[in-house]
Amino acid sequence: MRLTQRRRHPKTPAPATTGTTRSPWRFGVPVVCLLAGVLLAATHGVSGGSEIRRADSPRLVDLVHETQNSVDRLSAQRDGLAAQVDSTHGASAGTALAAMLARADELAGDAGLDPVHGAGLIVTLSDAQRDANGRFPRDASPDDLVVHQQDIQAVLNALWSAGAEAIQMQDQRIIGTSAPRCVGNTLLLNGRTYSPPYTVTAVGDANAMRAALAAAPLVTLYKQYVVRFGLGYTEQVRDDLTVAGYTGPVRMRYAQPVGPVGY
Repeated sequence: MRLTQRRRHPKTPAPATTGTTRSPWRFGVPVVCLLAGVLLAATHGVSGGSEIRRADSPRLVDLVHETQNSVDRLSAQRDGLAAQVDSTHGASAGTALAAMLARADELAGDAGLDPVHGAGLIVTLSDAQRDANGRFPRDASPDDLVVHQQDIQAVLNALWSAGAEAIQMQDQRIIGTSAPRCVGNTLLLNGRTYSPPYTVTAVGDANAMRAALAAAPLVTLYKQYVVRFGLGYTEQVRDDLTVAGYTGPVRMRYAQPVGPVGY
């Protein structure tokens, strides 16, 4: 018996894969382009179409130098003012204070802070009084029977125009910041209220002040109401009057000096 060996077929290699592997750059490139576009758009919006970092843009060191120069300039100005104060009052703080107090005493009289004595005039204004029957004139209105702010202001203006040295109303000195105001049937002066009669005391030439009162139109009008409706008005010449000094605060809140102020 003959043995035969079956011929084996040679092994064939495995067929190659027909599919292709996708590269990650296929998706990365569009993403990078998209981000670059967003960045460019944001840069354009911030810069407004111009360069973000221009050559002429201020640097931090320049700002520091500019600020330092400003500080040096203000420091020199401060030192100059301090030297001026020292040369005027002396280097000692006590000397400077004494000089300022002496100057304040010199100005106290002009500011109305010191009492004043001398001859002058007393003017009194009062509301109308009822007649013997307890009645007012029939054709009088309530406004016709009381002293108004304009009446008091007219008297004060006439006295000042006549050269009054000092004026006092009720118990208060009248100064440049005093402003009598009517509040109902009372008078408000420097935060205090007063009822009639209203007494105005002025130190000065009595004849000149009486002439000024006689020539003042509003005072003349008031005197007509005195005759017609019974308002009160008197003038008294005195040889010796005392006008008190102003005792209220003298700090001005709104006034500004019009020129250099000396000490």
